[in-house]
Amino acid sequence: MFGVAFLTIRYMLYANANANSGDIMKHNKLTLMVLTCSTLLFTACNSELKKSASQSPSPTAILGAMPEEVEMLEGQLSKKNERSIEGIKFTDGQLMGRNVVIAQTGTGKVNAAMAAAILIENFHPKQVIFTGIAGAVNPQLSPGDIVIAEKTAQHDSGILTSSGLENKGAVSPITGRVNPVFFPADPALLQLAEYAAKNVALKKTKTSEGEKSPGIMKGVVVTGDIFVASPEKCEELRKTLGADAVEMEGAAVAQVCYQLGIPCIVIRSISDNANEKAAEDMEKFYKIAAMNSASMVVGIVENLSPSPEPTVQKHVKKRHK
Repeated sequence: MFGVAFLTIRYMLYANANANSGDIMKHNKLTLMVLTCSTLLFTACNSELKKSASQSPSPTAILGAMPEEVEMLEGQLSKKNERSIEGIKFTDGQLMGRNVVIAQTGTGKVNAAMAAAILIENFHPKQVIFTGIAGAVNPQLSPGDIVIAEKTAQHDSGILTSSGLENKGAVSPITGRVNPVFFPADPALLQLAEYAAKNVALKKTKTSEGEKSPGIMKGVVVTGDIFVASPEKCEELRKTLGADAVEMEGAAVAQVCYQLGIPCIVIRSISDNANEKAAEDMEKFYKIAAMNSASMVVGIVENLSPSPEPTVQKHVKKRHK
Protein backbone atom coordinates (compact mmCIF):
# COMPACT_ATOMS: atom_id res chain seq x y z
CA MET A 1 0.00 0.00 0.00
CA PHE A 2 2.83 2.37 0.91
CA GLY A 3 4.57 1.61 -2.42
CA VAL A 4 1.39 2.55 -4.31
CA ALA A 5 1.05 5.76 -2.31
CA PHE A 6 4.69 6.72 -2.94
CA LEU A 7 4.40 6.16 -6.68
CA THR A 8 1.11 8.07 -6.76
CA ILE A 9 2.64 11.09 -5.02
CA ARG A 10 5.60 11.05 -7.43
CA TYR A 11 3.16 10.94 -10.33
CA MET A 12 1.19 13.87 -8.88
CA LEU A 13 4.33 16.02 -8.46
CA TYR A 14 5.48 15.22 -11.99
CA ALA A 15 2.07 15.93 -13.47
CA ASN A 16 1.73 19.20 -11.59
CA ALA A 17 5.10 20.33 -12.82
CA ASN A 18 4.15 19.65 -16.44
CA ALA A 19 0.48 20.64 -16.69
CA ASN A 20 -1.77 23.68 -16.70
CA SER A 21 -4.16 24.54 -13.87
CA GLY A 22 -7.08 22.59 -15.38
CA ASP A 23 -5.03 19.47 -15.84
CA ILE A 24 -3.61 19.80 -12.32
CA MET A 25 -7.11 19.61 -10.82
CA LYS A 26 -7.87 16.48 -12.87
CA HIS A 27 -4.58 14.85 -11.86
CA ASN A 28 -5.15 15.69 -8.20
CA LYS A 29 -8.64 14.15 -8.29
CA LEU A 30 -7.21 10.99 -9.82
CA THR A 31 -4.48 10.95 -7.19
CA LEU A 32 -7.00 11.20 -4.37
CA MET A 33 -9.02 8.37 -5.88
CA VAL A 34 -5.94 6.11 -6.10
CA LEU A 35 -4.88 6.93 -2.53
CA THR A 36 -8.41 6.31 -1.23
CA CYS A 37 -8.62 2.93 -2.99
CA SER A 38 -5.17 1.97 -1.71
CA THR A 39 -6.16 2.86 1.84
CA LEU A 40 -9.38 0.83 1.62
CA LEU A 41 -7.49 -2.14 0.16
CA PHE A 42 -4.87 -2.00 2.93
CA THR A 43 -7.57 -1.76 5.62
CA ALA A 44 -9.44 -4.74 4.18
CA CYS A 45 -6.28 -6.88 4.00
CA ASN A 46 -5.29 -5.96 7.55
CA SER A 47 -8.80 -6.81 8.75
CA GLU A 48 -8.64 -10.22 7.08
CA LEU A 49 -5.28 -10.94 8.74
CA LYS A 50 -6.69 -10.09 12.15
CA LYS A 51 -9.81 -12.12 11.43
CA SER A 52 -7.69 -15.11 10.42
CA ALA A 53 -5.68 -14.87 13.64
CA SER A 54 -8.84 -14.65 15.72
CA GLN A 55 -10.23 -17.75 14.03
CA SER A 56 -7.29 -19.99 15.02
CA PRO A 57 -8.29 -22.29 17.89
CA SER A 58 -6.43 -21.55 21.12
CA PRO A 59 -3.59 -24.06 21.62
CA THR A 60 -2.54 -26.01 24.66
CA ALA A 61 0.77 -24.66 25.96
CA ILE A 62 3.43 -27.11 27.11
CA LEU A 63 6.48 -25.81 28.97
CA GLY A 64 9.62 -27.48 30.25
CA ALA A 65 12.77 -26.04 31.77
CA MET A 66 15.46 -28.07 30.00
CA PRO A 67 15.96 -29.48 26.48
CA GLU A 68 15.17 -33.13 27.21
CA GLU A 69 11.93 -32.12 28.90
CA VAL A 70 10.47 -30.74 25.65
CA GLU A 71 12.41 -32.41 22.81
CA MET A 72 10.41 -35.66 22.92
CA LEU A 73 7.19 -33.68 22.61
CA GLU A 74 8.49 -31.45 19.82
CA GLY A 75 9.54 -34.58 17.91
CA GLN A 76 5.94 -35.83 17.89
CA LEU A 77 4.43 -32.67 16.40
CA SER A 78 2.84 -32.56 12.97
CA LYS A 79 2.42 -29.32 11.01
CA LYS A 80 5.36 -28.02 13.00
CA ASN A 81 6.36 -24.36 12.89
CA GLU A 82 9.10 -22.61 14.84
CA ARG A 83 9.51 -18.96 15.69
CA SER A 84 11.61 -16.93 18.09
CA ILE A 85 10.09 -14.25 20.33
CA GLU A 86 12.37 -12.25 22.61
CA GLY A 87 15.05 -14.90 22.04
CA ILE A 88 12.86 -17.82 23.17
CA LYS A 89 12.02 -20.54 20.65
CA PHE A 90 8.34 -21.46 20.42
CA THR A 91 7.32 -24.52 18.42
CA ASP A 92 3.67 -24.88 17.47
CA GLY A 93 1.91 -27.69 15.67
CA GLN A 94 -0.45 -30.57 16.38
CA LEU A 95 -0.03 -33.26 19.01
CA MET A 96 -2.61 -36.07 19.11
CA GLY A 97 -4.99 -33.92 17.05
CA ARG A 98 -4.71 -30.94 19.38
CA ASN A 99 -3.12 -27.57 18.59
CA VAL A 100 -0.16 -27.07 20.93
CA VAL A 101 2.73 -24.69 21.41
CA ILE A 102 5.89 -25.86 23.18
CA ALA A 103 8.74 -23.87 24.71
CA GLN A 104 11.82 -24.43 26.84
CA THR A 105 11.80 -21.87 29.64
CA GLY A 106 15.25 -22.27 31.15
CA THR A 107 15.71 -23.09 34.82
CA GLY A 108 14.45 -21.07 37.77
CA LYS A 109 11.30 -19.20 38.69
CA VAL A 110 12.02 -15.93 36.85
CA ASN A 111 12.94 -17.62 33.57
CA ALA A 112 9.88 -19.85 33.74
CA ALA A 113 7.51 -16.99 34.57
CA MET A 114 8.98 -14.83 31.78
CA ALA A 115 8.62 -17.55 29.16
CA ALA A 116 5.06 -18.31 30.31
CA ALA A 117 4.09 -14.63 30.11
CA ILE A 118 5.53 -14.23 26.60
CA LEU A 119 3.75 -17.39 25.44
CA ILE A 120 0.42 -16.32 26.93
CA GLU A 121 0.66 -12.85 25.39
CA ASN A 122 1.44 -14.15 21.91
CA PHE A 123 -0.42 -17.47 21.67
CA HIS A 124 -3.39 -17.07 24.06
CA PRO A 125 -3.37 -20.73 25.19
CA LYS A 126 -6.49 -22.47 26.42
CA GLN A 127 -4.49 -24.23 29.14
CA VAL A 128 -0.87 -24.58 30.30
CA ILE A 129 0.94 -27.80 31.21
CA PHE A 130 4.38 -27.74 32.82
CA THR A 131 6.45 -30.90 32.46
CA GLY A 132 9.82 -32.08 33.70
CA ILE A 133 11.87 -33.63 36.48
CA ALA A 134 11.87 -33.10 40.24
CA GLY A 135 13.52 -34.26 43.42
CA ALA A 136 11.58 -36.55 45.74
CA VAL A 137 10.63 -35.18 49.14
CA ASN A 138 8.18 -37.95 49.91
CA PRO A 139 10.32 -40.96 51.00
CA GLN A 140 7.93 -43.31 49.19
CA LEU A 141 8.92 -41.89 45.80
CA SER A 142 11.70 -43.26 43.60
CA PRO A 143 13.33 -42.19 40.30
CA GLY A 144 10.95 -42.53 37.38
CA ASP A 145 7.82 -42.09 39.49
CA ILE A 146 5.26 -39.46 38.52
CA VAL A 147 3.77 -36.74 40.72
CA ILE A 148 0.64 -35.07 39.39
CA ALA A 149 0.59 -31.77 41.25
CA GLU A 150 -2.77 -31.25 42.92
CA LYS A 151 -1.31 -27.97 44.08
CA THR A 152 1.99 -26.10 43.95
CA ALA A 153 3.70 -23.59 46.25
CA GLN A 154 6.87 -21.51 46.32
CA HIS A 155 8.87 -22.76 49.29
CA ASP A 156 11.21 -19.76 49.32
CA SER A 157 8.55 -17.03 49.35
CA GLY A 158 7.32 -15.40 52.54
CA ILE A 159 8.54 -13.69 55.70
CA LEU A 160 11.87 -14.76 57.20
CA THR A 161 12.27 -14.25 60.94
CA SER A 162 14.51 -15.71 63.62
CA SER A 163 11.91 -18.45 63.98
CA GLY A 164 12.21 -19.43 60.32
CA LEU A 165 10.35 -18.81 57.08
CA GLU A 166 6.62 -18.19 57.19
CA ASN A 167 5.31 -18.94 53.71
CA LYS A 168 3.23 -16.14 52.20
CA GLY A 169 1.88 -15.43 48.74
CA ALA A 170 2.87 -12.38 46.73
CA VAL A 171 0.48 -9.51 46.01
CA SER A 172 -1.11 -9.80 42.58
CA PRO A 173 -0.52 -6.65 40.49
CA ILE A 174 -3.84 -7.35 38.77
CA THR A 175 -6.15 -7.59 41.77
CA GLY A 176 -4.00 -5.96 44.47
CA ARG A 177 -4.75 -8.95 46.69
CA VAL A 178 -2.38 -11.44 48.28
CA ASN A 179 -2.12 -14.67 46.33
CA PRO A 180 -2.65 -17.96 48.15
CA VAL A 181 0.38 -19.96 49.25
CA PHE A 182 -0.86 -22.92 47.22
CA PHE A 183 -1.99 -22.72 43.60
CA PRO A 184 -4.45 -25.54 42.86
CA ALA A 185 -4.32 -27.47 39.62
CA ASP A 186 -7.18 -26.90 37.22
CA PRO A 187 -9.87 -29.50 38.10
CA ALA A 188 -10.50 -30.51 34.49
CA LEU A 189 -6.79 -30.98 33.76
CA LEU A 190 -6.37 -32.88 37.02
CA GLN A 191 -9.16 -35.23 36.01
CA LEU A 192 -7.59 -35.76 32.59
CA ALA A 193 -4.23 -36.50 34.26
CA GLU A 194 -5.84 -39.09 36.51
CA TYR A 195 -7.46 -40.72 33.50
CA ALA A 196 -4.20 -40.68 31.52
CA ALA A 197 -2.40 -42.31 34.47
CA LYS A 198 -4.48 -45.46 33.99
CA ASN A 199 -3.19 -46.07 30.46
CA VAL A 200 0.19 -44.37 30.11
CA ALA A 201 3.25 -46.53 29.37
CA LEU A 202 6.24 -45.36 31.42
CA LYS A 203 9.91 -46.26 31.16
CA LYS A 204 11.13 -48.65 33.84
CA THR A 205 14.15 -47.73 35.94
CA LYS A 206 17.05 -50.05 36.73
CA THR A 207 17.82 -50.55 40.41
CA SER A 208 20.11 -52.83 42.39
CA GLU A 209 17.12 -55.14 42.79
CA GLY A 210 16.24 -55.19 39.10
CA GLU A 211 13.87 -53.17 36.93
CA LYS A 212 11.19 -51.12 38.66
CA SER A 213 7.89 -50.00 37.14
CA PRO A 214 7.24 -46.34 37.99
CA GLY A 215 4.32 -45.38 40.18
CA ILE A 216 1.98 -42.41 39.74
CA MET A 217 0.54 -40.32 42.55
CA LYS A 218 -1.23 -37.01 43.11
CA GLY A 219 0.58 -34.72 45.50
CA VAL A 220 2.12 -31.40 46.40
CA VAL A 221 4.97 -29.98 44.31
CA VAL A 222 6.98 -27.08 45.74
CA THR A 223 9.20 -24.66 43.86
CA GLY A 224 12.24 -22.57 44.75
CA ASP A 225 15.33 -21.03 43.22
CA ILE A 226 17.61 -23.61 44.80
CA PHE A 227 18.60 -27.15 43.83
CA VAL A 228 17.73 -29.16 46.92
CA ALA A 229 20.28 -31.81 47.89
CA SER A 230 19.62 -31.95 51.62
CA PRO A 231 17.65 -34.49 53.70
CA GLU A 232 17.16 -31.79 56.33
CA LYS A 233 15.60 -29.42 53.80
CA CYS A 234 13.38 -32.23 52.53
CA GLU A 235 12.19 -32.88 56.06
CA GLU A 236 11.42 -29.18 56.48
CA LEU A 237 9.48 -29.00 53.20
CA ARG A 238 7.55 -32.11 54.11
CA LYS A 239 6.67 -30.71 57.52
CA THR A 240 5.80 -27.12 56.59
CA LEU A 241 4.17 -27.58 53.17
CA GLY A 242 3.36 -31.27 52.95
CA ALA A 243 5.62 -31.47 49.90
CA ASP A 244 6.01 -34.63 47.86
CA ALA A 245 8.44 -33.26 45.27
CA VAL A 246 10.63 -30.20 44.85
CA GLU A 247 11.73 -28.37 41.69
CA MET A 248 12.53 -24.87 40.41
CA GLU A 249 9.76 -23.64 38.05
CA GLY A 250 6.27 -25.10 38.47
CA ALA A 251 4.69 -22.80 41.06
CA ALA A 252 6.03 -19.70 39.29
CA VAL A 253 4.19 -20.67 36.10
CA ALA A 254 1.15 -21.65 38.17
CA GLN A 255 1.15 -18.15 39.71
CA VAL A 256 1.23 -16.47 36.29
CA CYS A 257 -1.66 -18.66 35.13
CA TYR A 258 -3.60 -18.10 38.36
CA GLN A 259 -3.33 -14.33 38.04
CA LEU A 260 -4.40 -14.40 34.38
CA GLY A 261 -7.17 -16.96 34.88
CA ILE A 262 -5.65 -19.66 32.67
CA PRO A 263 -6.05 -23.36 33.57
CA CYS A 264 -2.74 -24.92 34.56
CA ILE A 265 -1.29 -28.20 35.81
CA VAL A 266 2.25 -29.30 36.72
CA ILE A 267 3.48 -32.82 35.96
CA ARG A 268 6.78 -34.01 37.40
CA SER A 269 8.80 -37.22 37.26
CA ILE A 270 11.34 -38.03 39.94
CA SER A 271 15.01 -37.91 38.95
CA ASP A 272 16.55 -38.04 42.44
CA ASN A 273 15.75 -38.10 46.15
CA ALA A 274 16.92 -34.53 46.86
CA ASN A 275 19.61 -35.83 49.20
CA GLU A 276 23.41 -35.78 49.16
CA LYS A 277 23.42 -37.93 46.01
CA ALA A 278 20.89 -35.72 44.21
CA ALA A 279 23.26 -34.39 41.53
CA GLU A 280 24.65 -37.86 40.82
CA ASP A 281 21.21 -39.49 40.66
CA MET A 282 19.82 -36.72 38.49
CA GLU A 283 22.49 -37.38 35.88
CA LYS A 284 21.63 -41.08 35.98
CA PHE A 285 17.82 -40.84 35.85
CA TYR A 286 17.26 -37.47 34.20
CA LYS A 287 16.42 -38.72 30.69
CA ILE A 288 14.08 -41.49 31.88
CA ALA A 289 12.29 -39.07 34.23
CA ALA A 290 11.94 -36.44 31.49
CA MET A 291 10.52 -39.04 29.09
CA ASN A 292 8.05 -40.33 31.68
CA SER A 293 6.78 -36.84 32.42
CA ALA A 294 6.46 -36.14 28.69
CA SER A 295 4.53 -39.39 28.23
CA MET A 296 2.06 -38.26 30.87
CA VAL A 297 1.62 -34.96 29.03
CA VAL A 298 0.90 -36.81 25.78
CA GLY A 299 -1.73 -38.83 27.64
CA ILE A 300 -3.38 -35.64 28.90
CA VAL A 301 -3.32 -33.96 25.49
CA GLU A 302 -4.68 -37.12 23.87
CA ASN A 303 -7.76 -36.91 26.05
CA LEU A 304 -8.39 -33.24 25.41
CA SER A 305 -11.07 -32.51 22.86
CA PRO A 306 -9.55 -32.36 19.35
CA SER A 307 -8.98 -28.84 18.08
CA PRO A 308 -12.22 -27.65 16.44
CA GLU A 309 -12.56 -26.09 13.04
CA PRO A 310 -11.68 -22.38 13.18
CA THR A 311 -14.46 -20.17 14.51
CA VAL A 312 -14.44 -16.45 15.07
CA GLN A 313 -13.79 -15.76 18.72
CA LYS A 314 -12.33 -12.88 20.64
CA HIS A 315 -9.74 -13.73 23.28
CA VAL A 316 -10.62 -12.27 26.64
CA LYS A 317 -8.30 -12.68 29.58
CA LYS A 318 -10.11 -13.76 32.73
CA ARG A 319 -9.36 -12.01 35.97
CA HIS A 320 -9.71 -13.19 39.52
CA LYS A 321 -12.08 -11.05 41.51
